[in-house]
Amino acid sequence: MTTDERTTGLRRFLERLTASEAELDAQELQRDSAKCGAMPAGQCRRGQVVSVSGRLRTVAYTPRTNLPTLEADLYDGSDVVTLVFLGRRSIAGIEPGRQLTARGRIAIRDDRKVIYNPYYELEAPR
Repeated sequence: MTTDERTTGLRRFLERLTASEAELDAQELQRDSAKCGAMPAGQCRRGQVVSVSGRLRTVAYTPRTNLPTLEADLYDGSDVVTLVFLGRRSIAGIEPGRQLTARGRIAIRDDRKVIYNPYYELEAPR
């Protein structure tokens, strides 16, 4: 083992030792997202068709006068993408804490990344 490899290993160990729980969780989500071949949410741009993977932070039903919507914030450790299901009040399995992969075209609404009516795959609960 070279000196550079030892220094790098020691640096990673110290970073893990001093990192907050939120930072460690974000790093784990980013690793999991990369493993399944998803694009990091932080790199997604308007108009791109992407696959993003992460954990649902919040799920909220938004009653509208003309069209109800179910909105879920998907966090992958780098950024949040809001998944908007038009015309839905609830969807089985779409709940906070659930891991999923979503595919669709990125739009921007109120300076936030959004995918309308995404194709999604739920991951088995851990």
